[in-house]
Amino acid sequence: MKKKSEIPECIQKCGVEYAFKRIGGKYKGRILWHLGLQKVLRYGELSRTLPDITTKMLTQTLRELEDDKLIIRKMYHEVPPKVEYSLSDTGWELMPFIEHLHNWGKKQLETESVGPAAGS
Repeated sequence: MKKKSEIPECIQKCGVEYAFKRIGGKYKGRILWHLGLQKVLRYGELSRTLPDITTKMLTQTLRELEDDKLIIRKMYHEVPPKVEYSLSDTGWELMPFIEHLHNWGKKQLETESVGPAAGS
């Protein structure tokens, strides 16, 4: 995680800005969600869970989540190499909010499939 002095002042003063800086983007929330559901996933399992992500982007995103202390990377010294990813305690703190976003998204999708809302 970055030292406070390395974080721009505008982000230091806004919790929402800081939170989205850490979990925003196309894949971070989805990775956290799947790790929360499955508890532990290997790289290949994560890759199959997110078929639209490139190898490079998955590796980069996992590194960022690990640097931000949201996930734990556990490497086993065996052949072939085995690496597992799981949520850290900080990552688990986010799960109720990610679950709320999941439920909100499902509700919005159901509303869209029914048709436009009244007054739109």
